[in-house]
Amino acid sequence: MNNIIAKQPYIPWNKSQIIGQKKPLKISHIWGIRIRLELSSKIRDLALFNLALDSKLRGCDLVAVKVSDIAHGHRILTRATVTQRKTGNPVQFEITSNTRKSIQDWINKADLKSNDYLFKSRIHDSEHLSVRQYHRIFKGWVSDLNLDCSLYGTHSLRRTKPYLIYKKTKNLRVVQLLLGHKKLESTVRYLGIEVDDALEISEAIEV
Repeated sequence: MNNIIAKQPYIPWNKSQIIGQKKPLKISHIWGIRIRLELSSKIRDLALFNLALDSKLRGCDLVAVKVSDIAHGHRILTRATVTQRKTGNPVQFEITSNTRKSIQDWINKADLKSNDYLFKSRIHDSEHLSVRQYHRIFKGWVSDLNLDCSLYGTHSLRRTKPYLIYKKTKNLRVVQLLLGHKKLESTVRYLGIEVDDALEISEAIEV
């Protein structure tokens, strides 16, 4: 009788977790996380957090960023372009001064070379952080602020800056370009714009 080993069903890493639109971080959350990382000298995590906010990249794209994607020689770029894994389309993003400093500090500490992944994995089987590892790191940041982890995820970092930009400018086209969305409708759904937002914009226009 042949010994047949039943194939185990694939179990997603986020099984049993609440899935859906994750809330963007507030300014107080951003500085709460940033200050904690600075005080605890978590140089890699600070660079990861800052770049996640600036780049607005999905987790799968963020963890795969290489030094050469965001730096020329020893100079961190003020703007960078990364091809999105999901869409295959390039998206450009800014790298602010604080983020450039934190990235440079991390590159120096880790002695990274141009062809290295910016966020190497400490697991030998992986060249860079996995999305799952990134999620665990993010969960630690949120937990330290005593926030409900079911309401926030790594996608919160992708949503945060676009949401703040929209709230300040009401310019959907700008947000669409920053996120690399092909359709404006996708940006509307992504931001979760409601009727109240539309009415608020309309009320500000006198004809």
